Amino acid sequence: MRDFVDGTAFNNEQGNRARKLFAAVVLAALDDAIADDKKYGNGPEQIARWARSRDGREVLSCAGIDPNERVVSGLMDFVGRGVRTSVALSREESERRNAAQQAEAA
Repeated sequence: MRDFVDGTAFNNEQGNRARKLFAAVVLAALDDAIADDKKYGNGPEQIARWARSRDGREVLSCAGIDPNERVVSGLMDFVGRGVRTSVALSREESERRNAAQQAEAA
């Protein structure tokens, strides 16, 4: 019984690591699309094409993201804003966004 629990915990941990790896691939694809948007002006179309492709759908699924049209439009909006993922995930950016939302509400 103990071996079964240890094996299950190990498999769960491996699954979480794989999910994080695929999430990093999604973040890299977003950064590439943002760079394309700044250089060529076609970033949202590029990320939409990737997310709708077979490989893109598989990567999104492995990252734990349901590859539906709502997700594709969200990815396109994110790329359209032009904020790199490392900046968007930082504490300073989230504090800046919260301050801007509070200023709009007041």
